[in-house]
Amino acid sequence: MAFTSESLKVFLAVLDGGSFSAAARKLGRVPSAVSMAISQLEAELDMVLFDRSTRKALPTAAAFALEPQARRVASQLNLLDAHALQLHQGLERRLTLAMAPELQTGAWSRPLATLAREFPTLEIEVRSASQAEAVRMLHEGSVQLALVFERPGIDERETFLEAGSQLLVAVAAPGSPGADQDHPLAEEQMSNLRQIIVATGEPTGSDPRVVLSHRVWLTDSYLATLDLVQAGLGWAYLPQPLIQPLIASGALSEVVFDNMASRMRLWVDIVWIKNRALGLGAKRYLELIREQVKAEPRRS
Repeated sequence: MAFTSESLKVFLAVLDGGSFSAAARKLGRVPSAVSMAISQLEAELDMVLFDRSTRKALPTAAAFALEPQARRVASQLNLLDAHALQLHQGLERRLTLAMAPELQTGAWSRPLATLAREFPTLEIEVRSASQAEAVRMLHEGSVQLALVFERPGIDERETFLEAGSQLLVAVAAPGSPGADQDHPLAEEQMSNLRQIIVATGEPTGSDPRVVLSHRVWLTDSYLATLDLVQAGLGWAYLPQPLIQPLIASGALSEVVFDNMASRMRLWVDIVWIKNRALGLGAKRYLELIREQVKAEPRRS
C-alpha cells in the first residue's frame, strides 16, 4: 500500500509548506527524513509528485490530482481518531431528548449546534412529547434527558437542572371572543370558551396551569395548535418566540382576561435519572444549558 496515514501526513505537509524543510519544521523532523519519505512514496506509486529542480518542492500535475482525495482521507482519519478518543471518554452513540412541544422554539435547542460541532459523530434525537409522556419515557430509559415545565414535586429517583423559563401567551384569531381589548373575558366565559392545548390522550397530559377551560381540543404539536387558533376554532397558550411575529403583524391577537394576565411564565427543568450514568454528550449539553441560564433573568 503506497499511501499510509504517515505518508499521507508527509505528502500534505509538503504540499502546504511548499518545501521539504518547511514540512520538516511542521512535522518536527529533519528535511532528509521528509525527502526520503516522499521518494519512497513516489517509488511505490511509480510517479513523480514534486519537482525538485529548484529549492522549492513544486507539486506536479499528479500531486495536484491526488490532493483533493488525500485531504478528504486525512479529514476522515482525524474524525476517526477524535471519535475513538470520545468513545473512550464516554461518548454515547445517540443522545435522545424529550421536549415538551412548547419548549422547542426556545433556547433549549441552541446547544445542539455546539454538540454537532464538538461531537460530529454523535447522533441526536429530539422527541416531542407532552409533560407526562416525556417523564414516562425518561423512566423507561428511551430518553436520557427530559425537558419539562417545573413540577410541584420531584420523584426521588430523579435529579434536575433548572434551565430557564418559557413565556406562554394566550392568543386567538382576530375577531374571536377574548381578542377584543374592550371586552375582557370573565372567568365563566373563559372556562366555557374552547381552548386548544398540546397533549395526548387527556388534557392532564399538559401542564395543569395552562388548562383553564372546560371545553378542550387536543393536538400533538404546537404548529397544529397554531393552525386551529388561526382558523378561529379556539384560543391557546403558545410560546412567545413562536407567536410574537404573528401578533406584531396582526395575524393573531392576545386574549384579554378580566382577572388575570394573558402571559404566563413557566420555569423549565431538565430531568434525568440519578442512578443512570450520563454520556459525554448529555453532560456537555447540561454544561451548555448552565452557561445559557447565567444570561437569563434570575427567578424573583
